[in-house]
Amino acid sequence: MYSELPYKRYQITTDFLKKHVNKNEIILDLGIDNPLSKILRENGYNVSNTGGEDLDFDQSSIIDTDATVITAFQIFEHLLNPFQLLKSIKANKLVCSVPLNLWFANAYRNKNDKRDNHFHEFEDWQFRLLLEKTGWKIIEEKKFTNPVKKIGFRPLLRLFTNRYLIVYAEKL
Repeated sequence: MYSELPYKRYQITTDFLKKHVNKNEIILDLGIDNPLSKILRENGYNVSNTGGEDLDFDQSSIIDTDATVITAFQIFEHLLNPFQLLKSIKANKLVCSVPLNLWFANAYRNKNDKRDNHFHEFEDWQFRLLLEKTGWKIIEEKKFTNPVKKIGFRPLLRLFTNRYLIVYAEKL
């Protein structure tokens, strides 16, 4: 259905969410309204988004929500302290994805927007440990690639090197 980049990631994410979240559940997606949250709504999910607040300082949207599911797709790497945010979540279900650290590429940095940088690009074991220490039990996880439409050695490596880890976890 979604064949263009980054739509491969959107399709994998949507398929993964369908396995673990019922359409009658209330979802709070961390981050502002975005193409993926719109796709999830088009697929029948009840999704609202946070308002763009700095989640390192203000977790009120997560604390004050009635959502039973929190989703966070490529959010935790932008936080200085994802530990505190993960501890603050009251919902019982978490579906999230993070970029994995790639040995052949530096962490993402946007020199034009200081808010759009990665403070973390995780090793899979680091993210698993972070979830465990914040009270989450991983039920399922999946790694996947992120090919790019460029020519070169690194784009070639991206064809078969896993770039993302998506996780479904439940609160202990």
